[in-house]
Amino acid sequence: MASDRVMIEDSEVACAKINLALHVRRRLPNGYHDIETIFAFLDCGDVISVGADQNIELTITGEFSSELSNSGNLVLDAAHLLASYGKVEAGAKITLDKRLPVASGIGGGSADAAATLRLLNRYWAVGLSLQDLARLSEPLGADIPACVINQTSRGEGIGQDLVEIGNASLEGHHALLVNPLVPISTAAVFRDWDGVDRGDLSARDPIQAALDGRNDLQPPAQLLAPIIGDLLSELNKTGTVLARMSGSGATCFGLYETAAKAHAAEKDIADAFPDVWTMVGGLK
Repeated sequence: MASDRVMIEDSEVACAKINLALHVRRRLPNGYHDIETIFAFLDCGDVISVGADQNIELTITGEFSSELSNSGNLVLDAAHLLASYGKVEAGAKITLDKRLPVASGIGGGSADAAATLRLLNRYWAVGLSLQDLARLSEPLGADIPACVINQTSRGEGIGQDLVEIGNASLEGHHALLVNPLVPISTAAVFRDWDGVDRGDLSARDPIQAALDGRNDLQPPAQLLAPIIGDLLSELNKTGTVLARMSGSGATCFGLYETAAKAHAAEKDIADAFPDVWTMVGGLK
């Protein structure tokens, strides 16, 4: 990389991810699972920012910063991966403003790693396309390529075989995220999946496919955190288009036709469950 490149401070939103539907089809010999899912993304989440530094350094701030450490952090893994690939000699002072709960089924660390790749790709002028960044990110985690693309898409295989799908039916919709602040192990939830293939995911538009679909990880997650069922029952009383658990939990979401409806539902949920975490965002 050229030594005279101008370094400009920049930031990137690590958009919260939701699975509108998630069908688990089979266990694979390598320990992963063959899935079919619809990824959708909010316009809010954690925030990654970068400034000049001789080395690659990470500082974590924000509401949920105390639950993370630099050891084994995907943000640093992503930064070093891109630096190695792009033969980058410059460093970067990275700050992660952690606004999303940890281990919550809405992207979290995957979205942080993906945003880091997008941000440093610009900051270091590596020049990769989003598709190239997504392919580069595959070894970091199953959800990271989808989070790099950051658009409504259908995921198959372990979630990395992506097809972007039209999101016209999602335009104007807002999502209310609700997390009971109970971290759930993704490995434990997949381990406790009953192994029954309940059929494929519709190829129709995202909302219709979601309405016709399901989240096969909800039953095992709900056994680990029964409050998930309570939250979904309450969300279904708020005029939501769809209420479902995202990923492996424990975050649940309600999908609404307007921001006003989503914020009204947020108030209802907060009244019923004063100790939960909530966030409202528009769908990208």
